[in-house]
Amino acid sequence: MTATVVVGVGGGVAAFKAATLVREITRAGHQVRVIPTPAALEFVGTATWEALSGAPVYTGVFEAGGADHVEIARNADLIVIAPATADLMARMRAGMANDLLTTTVLAARCPVLIAPAMHTAMWEHPATQDNCQVLAERGVHIIDPIEGALSSGDSGKGRMPEPEEIARIALSYLPSDATIPMPSEDHSDLAGQRILITAGGTHEAIDPVRFIGNHSSGRQGIAIARCAARRGASVTLVSANIEASLLPDGVRIVPVVSAADMEAAVTALLPEVDIVVMAAAVADYRPLAPAQMKLKKSEETDVPQILLERTPDILAGLARSPQRPACLVGFAAETGTREQVLAFGQEKARRKGADLLVVNPVGQGRGFGDVPNDVHFLDRDGQVVGSASGSKDDVACAILDRVSAIVASTMER
Repeated sequence: MTATVVVGVGGGVAAFKAATLVREITRAGHQVRVIPTPAALEFVGTATWEALSGAPVYTGVFEAGGADHVEIARNADLIVIAPATADLMARMRAGMANDLLTTTVLAARCPVLIAPAMHTAMWEHPATQDNCQVLAERGVHIIDPIEGALSSGDSGKGRMPEPEEIARIALSYLPSDATIPMPSEDHSDLAGQRILITAGGTHEAIDPVRFIGNHSSGRQGIAIARCAARRGASVTLVSANIEASLLPDGVRIVPVVSAADMEAAVTALLPEVDIVVMAAAVADYRPLAPAQMKLKKSEETDVPQILLERTPDILAGLARSPQRPACLVGFAAETGTREQVLAFGQEKARRKGADLLVVNPVGQGRGFGDVPNDVHFLDRDGQVVGSASGSKDDVACAILDRVSAIVASTMER
């Protein structure tokens, strides 16, 4: 039996992750009605929610006319709110009904599940903790936030769990005859495929203390690994300096540090895989002769001169290898205007020779970290063959759609 799930979206940075939550619940065969708070629309717009849910989206009590909140509450089998901000939780605790979401919650008799997300200081504040306790006593189910990087640049407890995990928990609250097993992506179209994914940023030693690195968190590569595993692939993730709490379950993890480490790992694993996705941010240069001791600063010495050399071009090497995989995917993280980013990517696509190059703008809050991504897909001739935007998980699924198509066409030859 198909259930009706109301997805409430609070006005926090994690609001973009709710798009994946909506998609996962929809893919499980259920109807979704999205109710964002007015503040949530500052992060993700109405058009996105309506496209994902296939239903009209309102934030105000009187926008739809009549007693819409009563009908929504009456028909709902579950309400899940992600992210639940500190403000939204406080209003729920007080029994306020000053927008469509809080009014619907107040009128509901179905299970209510919330996933709080906020800065650590806000989460740990006595007022927030008291609100959580009272809501729990009233029967609201709460998924605690997790430890990790926050949008402020700090790290601590307050991150919203991944939307796939929230979806899994949410579906467990539906009536047993309404619970449809969540399907794997595209009916396991990657079943039997062995896929190697690189993720993170390499560190190139200057001395035993310092290194040349970059801002890559590895989140896009992790999302690809997670999505590939759901689609039936056997996944190996070559992880360059990624925070341990971010690493996905159910995949083989091969930790590396430098570009040379990554080249050695990928080369050793190449005979075992069918698909390679080079999502890692590999340093282009490294110190020619790393110091064996920490470089000391003193008033008498000048600033040390560090000679650099190029790191191995792993992607280009794979493209020329006699063991080249059936599908080879590269990434190009570029800065500049959209036109400049695309031009840089087209030049790189023609030079590298990968089957697919994923080009994305980075810097100034784009690309790196827990933020949405916006990419173009280029073929080996530099022609634009598609694009994708949204959460890292959304982009990961779009990338693997392309990979699946390339593998299928290769098998037909």
